[in-house]
Amino acid sequence: MWYHKVIQIFKIRELRNKILFVLAIFAIFRLMANIPMPGINAENLRNFFGQFQIFGLVNLFVGGTLDKLSIIMLGLGPYITGVIILQLLTMIFPRLEQMYKEEGEAGRQKFNQYGRYLAVPLALLQGYGMLTLLARQKVIGVLPPLVLAASLLTIAAGTLFLMWLGELISEKGIGNGVSLLIFAGIISGFPANVRQVIVAWDPSQIPAILLFFAMAVVIIAAVVFINRARRNIPVSYAKRVRGMKMYGGVSTYLPLSVNPAGVIPIIFALSILLFPGMVANFFAGSGGLVGNIAQGIANFFSPQTNPWGYGVFYFLLVALFTFFYTAVTFDPKAIATNLQKMGGFVPGIRPGSQTAHFLYYILYRVLPIGALFLASIAVMPSVVQGVTGVQVFQFLIGGTALLILVSVVLETMIQIRSQLQMREYETF
Repeated sequence: MWYHKVIQIFKIRELRNKILFVLAIFAIFRLMANIPMPGINAENLRNFFGQFQIFGLVNLFVGGTLDKLSIIMLGLGPYITGVIILQLLTMIFPRLEQMYKEEGEAGRQKFNQYGRYLAVPLALLQGYGMLTLLARQKVIGVLPPLVLAASLLTIAAGTLFLMWLGELISEKGIGNGVSLLIFAGIISGFPANVRQVIVAWDPSQIPAILLFFAMAVVIIAAVVFINRARRNIPVSYAKRVRGMKMYGGVSTYLPLSVNPAGVIPIIFALSILLFPGMVANFFAGSGGLVGNIAQGIANFFSPQTNPWGYGVFYFLLVALFTFFYTAVTFDPKAIATNLQKMGGFVPGIRPGSQTAHFLYYILYRVLPIGALFLASIAVMPSVVQGVTGVQVFQFLIGGTALLILVSVVLETMIQIRSQLQMREYETF
């Protein structure tokens, strides 16, 4: 039973200390998330998030810190953006691609270090854009140059501090630090959502709420199923004799995930959707031809004024970026080369280039399922809200938030299970 596993986890001192360490980091993270920047009008801030609902989705990826304009308001967003930009640059610069794909763990660490360096100017740039937008919307007052500089340094320092906390979790705790911090930010909004339902309780909404939770259960099942779905490609290894010993002669499989891109395509699509709207809002009030064009662009990229166009464009972007990101991170040629070097082969397929073509063939038959699933999950909050009329939980149940929650929980459970199994082998 599950509670026996929980008891077993807390009986093992090392595993218990790791979990308690992660919880302590969560407490520090949530404490900083509730320290606001100075000069904020709380009422205008609520109106701003009501007007620009896309920032609610952005708030998910920064760990729930943006809606309070805390000192860590950008969360880990600049670091994630920096790593994504570097991954895109691997398609242009061969040296960067070699570092990321061929130099093993040392190359990955160096690659991530470049991501940390890039996060600093990105944090300053994103912080300046966000503060300027908030000043135009009267959420904060116009900041003098010295105050603006101090605010930008505070925002960048907050991002760097969160990066450090995430690395501490990955090193001394359990699970992926960045994913767990985003997970903690999403979960932190659950009590407020429950309170909102209780305060605004209306018995006439019971059928809609029941339908809402039924759809949520279906979505959870679909997320778990797709996240765990694999296309296993059989691989055999030739027998080799070295001295008096024989090696190889075994059969295994190469697991190919149905959704190898995770939630990265959604981050890409949100960046594309968010940037034009933010730029257009800067010029929308200037009047004249430029103001009219900017207002039209802002309306097109707004889910309030153009829900159908926005939803279709969002769906297509997520699907396309799923293919694009998989092409960047998954290299069938390298896999085929490594298999050939280790004496492995796919039964019925020649090693080398034919194996690479076979892997491409399988990948592009499986990937459309993952792309359509990810795109459907991305637009699911709008669909659920339109069917049920329930607006609470729209960023918590269904859609991107649920995909992140389930993915992080599954990943962490796998790591905890592997730790338990390792200790069982040691005991044996």
